[in-house]
Amino acid sequence: MTRTSLIAGGLLSLVAATGAHAAAANLGAEQIIEKSIAAQGGLSAWRGVKTLTTEGQLDAGGKPNHQLPYVLKQKRGHKSRLEITFKGQTSVQVYDGTQGWKLRPFLNRNETEDYTPAEAKAAAASEELDGALVDYVAKGTQITIAGTEPVEGHAAYKLVLKRRDGEKHHVWIDTNTFLQVKMDGEPRKIDGKMHDVVIYFRDYKNEHGLVVPHLQETVVEGVKNAEPYRMTVTKVTVNESLDDALFTKPKAGAVVGDGTKKP
Repeated sequence: MTRTSLIAGGLLSLVAATGAHAAAANLGAEQIIEKSIAAQGGLSAWRGVKTLTTEGQLDAGGKPNHQLPYVLKQKRGHKSRLEITFKGQTSVQVYDGTQGWKLRPFLNRNETEDYTPAEAKAAAASEELDGALVDYVAKGTQITIAGTEPVEGHAAYKLVLKRRDGEKHHVWIDTNTFLQVKMDGEPRKIDGKMHDVVIYFRDYKNEHGLVVPHLQETVVEGVKNAEPYRMTVTKVTVNESLDDALFTKPKAGAVVGDGTKKP
């Protein structure tokens, strides 16, 4: 690369950064949110989604890292059911909008267990199937803009979301595409210390009129040589009929997840 091209590249970066800050000054949080929702398919399209099912592979960790098939079913009312299959057994994590339960057979937990208080709190604070921005006022969320920051080399609007429960977290919106590229995750305790977690969203594709990311990477910050955990989406189904029984804690002897009867 010549000296001239280096200078030109630096000037272009300066112009781009200046333009991004100018755009941030001209756009308020509400305008950014409107543009972001439009980029994701539009408000009416998302309001028309009653259920959303995604399937794919996720990292299990370890060396070598294992990719496990998963199915995530979400339904209005903040209902969610995550099934992860490993060696012919299916782990189930369910939240019915009020309380949660889980089944972990490959940890020799062959009976359903209620969520811990921490798990229940995290589930209650998790996003609905349409994300944090759609109808955020009705969800009791207040959103302000905290300027722009670079995310993986691209300028992004940094939004501060204050939920109904008073908790705050951040979402980053690309200044060019207006797609969500990053958000805060739930902090994790590793080696006795709490670490911030961030989630990156990539590989957006149009699915049934909705623009959704097909790659999600979760990064635990401040952990040496930590590898990101990846969730790759291979299939998206919109408005599949999902019976509420899928999100109800089963009685003893009921069929759960992998089709076997549990005690």
